[in-house]
Amino acid sequence: MNISLQNIDKVNAVLTVQIEKTDYQEKVDKALKNLRKKVNMPGFRKGMVPVSLLKKQFGTSVLMEEIDKLMQEKVSEYIRDNKVDILGAPLPKENTVNFETDENFEFSFDIALAPEFKVELSANDTIDYYDIDVTDEMVDQQVKMYAQRNAKYEKVEEYQDKDMLKGLLAELDENGNAKEDGIRVEGAVMMPSYMKNDEQKAIFDAVKVNTVLTFNPAVAFDNNEAELASLLKIKKEDVANHKGDFTFQVEEITRMVPGDLNQELFDQVLGKGKANSEDEFRAQIKDALKVQFAGDSDYKFLIDVRDYVMNKIGKLEFPDELLKRIMLENNKEKGEEFVAENYEKSLKELTWHLIKEKLVAANNIKVEQDDITKMAKDATRSQFAQYGMINVPEDVLESYSKEMLKKRETVESLVNRSIEVKLSEALKGQVTLNHKTISVEEFNQMFQ
Repeated sequence: MNISLQNIDKVNAVLTVQIEKTDYQEKVDKALKNLRKKVNMPGFRKGMVPVSLLKKQFGTSVLMEEIDKLMQEKVSEYIRDNKVDILGAPLPKENTVNFETDENFEFSFDIALAPEFKVELSANDTIDYYDIDVTDEMVDQQVKMYAQRNAKYEKVEEYQDKDMLKGLLAELDENGNAKEDGIRVEGAVMMPSYMKNDEQKAIFDAVKVNTVLTFNPAVAFDNNEAELASLLKIKKEDVANHKGDFTFQVEEITRMVPGDLNQELFDQVLGKGKANSEDEFRAQIKDALKVQFAGDSDYKFLIDVRDYVMNKIGKLEFPDELLKRIMLENNKEKGEEFVAENYEKSLKELTWHLIKEKLVAANNIKVEQDDITKMAKDATRSQFAQYGMINVPEDVLESYSKEMLKKRETVESLVNRSIEVKLSEALKGQVTLNHKTISVEEFNQMFQ
């Protein structure tokens, strides 16, 4: 077998494969023998069909299959051994071969070559790095959330904002009297703080138990069908028929009282003995927020590195026509219109992919199994943290992360994330960071 590569230009090449009978005959004979053991043919016992008959009936298809397998193996081997940096898979040219009569075969493939370029970053390159300011207000909100997890609910006599009301809801007619056959809901539950209309909300200010008041639910909740249907216990399509006033007799007022900031709460959130005072508790909450935001800052930094390096390198030369053919081959069902609409976007992604590969290689970044496992645990820990659960036991993290690692797509995502984390850390030590302290609101606006 002979394989050769001819460069058409810097980014296009033709790969030619020449196969002789001696390259494939042994494999074809072996395949026919294996077929003989399995095939059932009338008039012959299993395994006793003459090879000549098998060749006549199956010889061409076996030959095509074995040549295809041989060619794929050797082409991949050639590309790997000769370090040919290709984009996509080789695309077959129109090869005129006759498997029924020919013994020697020649196949040609169009090859898309990756453009050659250099990417180097040093202290001469300055890139913005956004430090998210963890304010006392943010710590207050987080501490309040933890306190609310241990909240108690008390019955009170007078309503305050965010209290929950329970009572009898009754529909009125246009004269303000109880409507005959009107809606009556016993034990109706409301939180006036969620009302959209301020005037209606004000009706409930400082109301006391056993008070009967009149309000308009449709106005109060801005005609929201879902909320009104839930409150009035009717179907959404019936809401439009009940736009008038209702009376509400307050039977019960419930208030949520946040839990105390005590040792029990500190141990529950952080782990036993990690904090022994409110100041220590708040300090650790602040540190946890800083760690969380540091990951976000690194993510934004890598996005900015991408833009910076792509601008620095400029537009790369690509084999556009061949890449469009490859893209069409991979998206046959979507057609040429899809390729036309998405080609430029895919080219940008490809450019960054090639840049990132060079940066990863230059920094000798490798991902081991321990890195993937750690990333799975970190991802699990972050998910729990979103729900205010910081002190997650190790065995729980282990269990959740093992489930994540069972899915191939998840593992691939964790590998990519591990690479990005290591790459970000390496590049932060190479370039000059222009630190900018911003609020979390300003940071989030960058992604809108």
